[in-house]
Amino acid sequence: MKNTILSAAGLCKSFAHDGGQAHILSNVDIDIYEKDFTVIMGASGSGKSTLLYSLSGMDRATAGKVMYKGTDIVTAKEKELAKLRHRDFGFIFQQMHLVGNLTLFENIAVSGYLNKDKSPKEINERAQMLIEKMNIDDVKTHLPSQVSGGQQQRCAVARAVINEPSLLFADEPTGALNRKNTTDVLDLMTELNRNGQSILMVTHDIRAALRASRLLYLEDGKIIGELDLPPFDVSEEKSRDAQVNAWLSSLEW
Repeated sequence: MKNTILSAAGLCKSFAHDGGQAHILSNVDIDIYEKDFTVIMGASGSGKSTLLYSLSGMDRATAGKVMYKGTDIVTAKEKELAKLRHRDFGFIFQQMHLVGNLTLFENIAVSGYLNKDKSPKEINERAQMLIEKMNIDDVKTHLPSQVSGGQQQRCAVARAVINEPSLLFADEPTGALNRKNTTDVLDLMTELNRNGQSILMVTHDIRAALRASRLLYLEDGKIIGELDLPPFDVSEEKSRDAQVNAWLSSLEW
């Protein structure tokens, strides 16, 4: 039996629009499990990113509950959410949001310094370990503007896991990358998951979705489909691709 790491019930999100309310999420119930690689798919405008941000506390839901270790993220105070984001959650975005005047090493390490759970020496050692793991050791002293998009995203992945988060959130992390860099970043995320990292990712890219152990489909702010998959194996990628495409077709994606 899987252990739940984060759970939402009756989650709603609305925005004021043209004198009325635009309903983006409609009573979403969802459980995210430990060590799963959960991927949320859906058409553009279905509410995928809004759901991710509401679950992570990056955005406030209008109604419902999101429970994480006894804390309701919907009603938690901003200071409490800030602690969760530094200590328990990691974030990867399509746009890397690296600090332009910091080197890649500094971009990674600074998140560890902010957490204050480890000494600077320990943080630097972990940052160096991640840099080597992400294969960017040769450019660690470069600024973001001096390296490729793929190298920037690898840096962003390292930054996201410097504090060993319980749950890693990813919003279209490969959307701005070419095919090779996409594969490299997905390989890194797959390896993290194999080593026990819980991941929740939003994507429209089937190549990224193939890495999931669990796929959820969102339509008009509601989850209407779910598909469980075995751990990703590159030797079975073609059959997995056919299975995922058939599932998506059944949902009229």
